[in-house]
Amino acid sequence: MRRATPEDLDTLVRFNAAMAEETEGKALELARLRSGVAALFQDPNRGFYLVAEIGGQVAGQLLVTTEWSDWRNAFFWWIQSVYVAPVYRRRGVYRALHRYLQAEAQRHGDICGLRLYVERSNQVAQRVYSSLGMARSHYDLYEIEFSR
Repeated sequence: MRRATPEDLDTLVRFNAAMAEETEGKALELARLRSGVAALFQDPNRGFYLVAEIGGQVAGQLLVTTEWSDWRNAFFWWIQSVYVAPVYRRRGVYRALHRYLQAEAQRHGDICGLRLYVERSNQVAQRVYSSLGMARSHYDLYEIEFSR
């Protein structure tokens, strides 16, 4: 487990595009996606990627962004853009990424929890997250998405 570096850009873009296609049937605009991933390396305040390597190959990724909680005077780390390459699935790659991130958050000192959102129909992912100690929140997500 390690933080991604700019040298991982091509892999992160490929993994994000594959994840969008698999989970939502969306074909992302690759130039915009590449710019979005690269923006994290240019401004670390936007977030960071963790990657899992097996045999020198990136096997999986997750993106972390932050949410300030005034109630807790601390940050939540939001887990996003989770992807494990098909050949590495069912081998504990996400579990290892999650545990590594949780340990980092607890060491960090000003992180009050981990959050993520998951599609209601993705029962496999929900079971994985539950097995890692995450619980369904009592909040529902509402959004307004502006087209770009």
